[in-house]
Amino acid sequence: MIAQLRPALILLIAMTVITGIVYPLAVLGIAQWAFPERANGSLIEKDGRVIGSELIGQQFTSPQYFWGRPSAAGSGYDAATSSGSNLGPTSQALVDRVAADVAARKPEGAASVPVDLVTTSGSGLDPHLSPAAADAQVERIAAARGVSEQVVRTILKQFTEEPVVGLIGERRINVLLLNLALDQRIPFTPQTTETPTPAEP
Repeated sequence: MIAQLRPALILLIAMTVITGIVYPLAVLGIAQWAFPERANGSLIEKDGRVIGSELIGQQFTSPQYFWGRPSAAGSGYDAATSSGSNLGPTSQALVDRVAADVAARKPEGAASVPVDLVTTSGSGLDPHLSPAAADAQVERIAAARGVSEQVVRTILKQFTEEPVVGLIGERRINVLLLNLALDQRIPFTPQTTETPTPAEP
């Protein structure tokens, strides 16, 4: 009996040390050496303080900012409760919520609203928008900041990310980075009511 247990226990201990200690530390060390910024969460700083991450969306509601996708994660973009809503297409609650978002986010005179402006992502943390969803907001933002739509679209184009090697993923725009660029290049002076801040934990 002991002769059978000894190799099993030794193997258990060895695998625990290798997979639970050595491997994670090795991966952490390589990540910190090769790409430390991404390994530490792709954090974004402004005026010496962390205001968010490139990987986690934030909620914007003021007219001078681009609005991201709705979030079903906790009270919104809560990384500790990352999830979708789990509501199906026959859910009246989902239908009502999407209808309200369409009414609130539909540009004046537009026939439709881009789908990612009114639907949540699977994680509830998606920091990106499609170019179409961002472009649908240009008129509102230009009016709020007192500039031409072309000025806003120029910044929008500069922050449009292409698919990896032209094949993987879709064209997308990081909402937080875009809003920070707006504040830097087109300062909003009249009673700014909202600044980019990290999602509530």
